[in-house]
Amino acid sequence: MSDEHANGLHLSNLSISNFRGIDHLSIRRLGRITLLAGRNGVGKTTVLEAVRVHAARGRPTVLHELLNKREEFASGLDEDRDPVVFPDYAALFHGRTASRERPITIGPSSGADDVRIEVSIPGDWSADQRVLFAELPMEADMQAIRVVFRERERLLPWLPNVREPRPNWSRRRRAWRVQRSLFDESEWPTIECESLGPGLPDNSRLARFWDSVALTVEEDLSLKALRLTAEGIERVALVGDEEARYGGIGRRVVVKLSDHPRPVPLKSLGDGVTRLFAAGLALVNSRDGFLVIDEAENGIHYSVQPDFWRLVLRAAHQHNVQVLATTHSHDCVKGFARAAADIEEAEGVLVRLERDGDAVRAVEYTEEELETVAEQDIEVR
Repeated sequence: MSDEHANGLHLSNLSISNFRGIDHLSIRRLGRITLLAGRNGVGKTTVLEAVRVHAARGRPTVLHELLNKREEFASGLDEDRDPVVFPDYAALFHGRTASRERPITIGPSSGADDVRIEVSIPGDWSADQRVLFAELPMEADMQAIRVVFRERERLLPWLPNVREPRPNWSRRRRAWRVQRSLFDESEWPTIECESLGPGLPDNSRLARFWDSVALTVEEDLSLKALRLTAEGIERVALVGDEEARYGGIGRRVVVKLSDHPRPVPLKSLGDGVTRLFAAGLALVNSRDGFLVIDEAENGIHYSVQPDFWRLVLRAAHQHNVQVLATTHSHDCVKGFARAAADIEEAEGVLVRLERDGDAVRAVEYTEEELETVAEQDIEVR
């Protein structure tokens, strides 16, 4: 069996090179649930982003989402010398320096199913690709980012060495049409991957999650998650229009409480309740894929952590989801360790990331060590 699908997991181990703040990192063992601990800035969130890129096989929509989240743009001038904005792909490379000699690679340690992202210059392009690039409304010198997975490869237009981005939406339309021609996502194989945190998901995302489970037995998982902290919740529903009009707020989640005659907004019960509800729904929506959770402890009381992780471990096993989560909370680590010791059918792995200068290394804990963490209250953040 290949590394990628050992133990029924999409990734049984992980190697990351030249991606964002990580020059190189090797994690020798991932579990059904892998909790990443470590100090702020050590690279925990970067690992989650790398898993998203791998699951998407480098699809530009995911790359753009990661860049947009951090406002990482590049700009040039169109044929009328008006500014046009493109993603700043250099920000994805270690040290924000993209070179042909150092590609990004993300995948299992065997290298068999790496996603590779590298710089490509006009001399590398086919005649058809040169024609398409010539249609871009740009005066700046154009390069490209090549995304490679197995036998497939695609080019993304890239403007290096430009600054001060200013959006001009009307000028972007033609550029995006050309990009779609260069990278047809409909033919790109991917693995489902949902992400949560560190903030609350918006109403539209909760609605998308809920629509996939409404009136099915899988509603129960979200209700179980809610009742970890709010036992009086009897039912859940979505209300409102698809689009917010005339000052409305669109679709939103409401709940029926046993001691209240009318439905109340879910978010009025607090951030922790909302995050638990979202986690339950995200697990179902990630069936046969990945779920990544950034700062998993946010909004969840320390006393609920063991029950939360038991729910996640059982649901991940049931729905064949591989979960990677981050934390810098000792209570979260303790709760995870206790849950992992209790749930035999789903392997829980704890990994602490450490920095040594520019290098990042992974310290992996065995199941026996996890039990010791739980029993003796050992600090491993």
